[in-house]
Amino acid sequence: MRVMRDFFTVDQKQLSFLDFGGPGRPLLAFHGHTSEASTFAPLAEALAPQWRVIALDQRGHGESDRAQSYQRADYVADIAAFHRHLGLGPVPVLGHSMGGVNAFQYAARHAGQVTSLIIEDIGAVMDADWSMVTWLPLQQPSREALTAALGELAPYLECTFREFDDGWSYSFDIDDTVRSHKALSGTYWNDWESIPCPTLLIRGADSVVLARDHAREMIARRDGQAQLVELPAGHVVHADAPEEFAATVRTFLAQLPTP
Repeated sequence: MRVMRDFFTVDQKQLSFLDFGGPGRPLLAFHGHTSEASTFAPLAEALAPQWRVIALDQRGHGESDRAQSYQRADYVADIAAFHRHLGLGPVPVLGHSMGGVNAFQYAARHAGQVTSLIIEDIGAVMDADWSMVTWLPLQQPSREALTAALGELAPYLECTFREFDDGWSYSFDIDDTVRSHKALSGTYWNDWESIPCPTLLIRGADSVVLARDHAREMIARRDGQAQLVELPAGHVVHADAPEEFAATVRTFLAQLPTP
């Protein structure tokens, strides 16, 4: 794939995105906390050439600018501006974790812009735990040292590794991420229940973020418009079970009518 990085400006902030290219139909993708757009590279490769994944580095992540505010409305407004910038009509949307809440709130609040929705391991009621973020090792002298310091977390964060003047760290700021986590906490049943499009909820069977009972309640509250698939994975399903995740997404998208 020929991946293109591009930028656009919204409210005096520069946001970045990756267009994984190809002739396929567009699929917008939104990552979670402590991640960035490049996390979807394996998915983009697996879905090509039928689908063209376009993923946003959300505010404060990746190559996008840091922001003064990380409230729910800020993230949703960024997605709306991103969608307008691309000049696309209604499209399928995928979101993981925090990006999943952003995605389903966008679908609920911008009716007609989302043809179908894929939500990866996040619920409609959030009590966000930011403690893990504060435990992350900070600047290390080399990429190898940062990988060693992170241990089993390294594969989930390596796409965010960056070299700075004082060593290696991440493409997100710890304090900003804590603020964003705090702003994520809340109850969003109204948004979830008002989503007008077909929805796939993917849960990691070993997830500590989305409980099975809560996931089943989410499906029940959508009155036949949503389906649940559980895969052998933790919270980051697309990383823990990449082939199964891509196959599940591909099957769901294949059910959509061709425009």
